[in-house]
Amino acid sequence: MITIDNLYKTFGKVQVLKGLDLAINSGGIFAVLGPNGSGKTTLIKSILGMVIPERGSIQIKDEKILKTHQYRNGINYLPQIANFPANLTVIELLQMIKDIRNKEANENKLIELFDLTPFLKQKLGNLSGGTRQKVNLVLTFMFDSEIIILDEPTTGLDPISLIRLKKIIQEEKEKGKTILITSHIMSFVEEISDEIVFLLDGKIYFKGSINKLKEQTNQTDLEHAIANILTTQHA
Repeated sequence: MITIDNLYKTFGKVQVLKGLDLAINSGGIFAVLGPNGSGKTTLIKSILGMVIPERGSIQIKDEKILKTHQYRNGINYLPQIANFPANLTVIELLQMIKDIRNKEANENKLIELFDLTPFLKQKLGNLSGGTRQKVNLVLTFMFDSEIIILDEPTTGLDPISLIRLKKIIQEEKEKGKTILITSHIMSFVEEISDEIVFLLDGKIYFKGSINKLKEQTNQTDLEHAIANILTTQHA
């Protein structure tokens, strides 16, 4: 589904991606993990076309996508921080995104799921952080796309909304979708992911199942396995 070959990206004098190679098969939930500055956000934004690498290639379904844009309509993306226009109402934003993407949308079920009906006519600037995140989730999941990228999707969610989010992600997986997730919440990652990709200093340090990583680090949970990697590398 996604093949990344020899990817390099530099910001100023800082080399963020250093010849990164990665292949992600179609279908399943893949967590992209790494400490701050490891390159995971740059990797995600490169896949989205928001960052243009100096060298390397990215292919989605065997088609090179660098410096193209049509492929993006087949990706649903949830940004970590949703900078919505403060003067728009929720319903106006939903309609605007539907008009821009020009794809069939199924927002009503999601609005009901996340209890957003009372907020539809409220301006986005007046909403709490948690409610804005729910709007963010509706915008992400209301379109049917093969690839879904979720950057810190649990931010600001109450426990009930988190349970509902996990249910949606599993449902999308069952439809054969390819789902990439970044998160600092290791319990969430451990519960929901099929594989993890761990970045360190701009390269892939580990790719595989969580159980494999636990065995490799001799740890009983993901949080301690990741801590073991970081401790070993900085020793």
